[in-house]
Amino acid sequence: MKNFIVLLLTIVSFSFGIASVPNAVQAQAVYIPSIWVDPDGCEHWVMDDGAEGYMTPHVTRDGRPVCNGSGICGLVSSDQFFKTNSARIGQTGRAELERYFRNAGGPKFSIQGHTDSRASDAYNQKLSLARAQAVADIARRSGVDVVDVLGFGETRPRASNATSEGMTKNRRVEIFCVN
Repeated sequence: MKNFIVLLLTIVSFSFGIASVPNAVQAQAVYIPSIWVDPDGCEHWVMDDGAEGYMTPHVTRDGRPVCNGSGICGLVSSDQFFKTNSARIGQTGRAELERYFRNAGGPKFSIQGHTDSRASDAYNQKLSLARAQAVADIARRSGVDVVDVLGFGETRPRASNATSEGMTKNRRVEIFCVN
């Protein structure tokens, strides 16, 4: 495959009057295919050479999307694991999450962070992503496959932000098991 790409680049370079193709260009032309699983469990074919790429849904022969089952298999209360305005997880919380991921048994995980509406949209977006990333880092260190890390800020509340109880429910990191 690599020889074919080098040959193709050489033909293209001669057509445009370029004498040779640098080795750096030849190395970038190698695409590495992979599969990305979205939070709903649906698969997408991904081709990327590091400079550009594309993604297309993985479908069956009759055009139906290939989707695996997924659902929330864990919920991290932000009030329990994070201090206010922080994405740092303490030693006790880290140990608890490591134990959870070692025993969860899910093959793949998608981790999504959420906040209440007390701060600006931009701040909440950044904080929710940082908290989700903190949980994902612990998951990866525990040896599990994290396929996606997202921060939704205040855009997906579980309860009303008009009460302190509702805001508490909205400050969370959801762990989705993707089969």
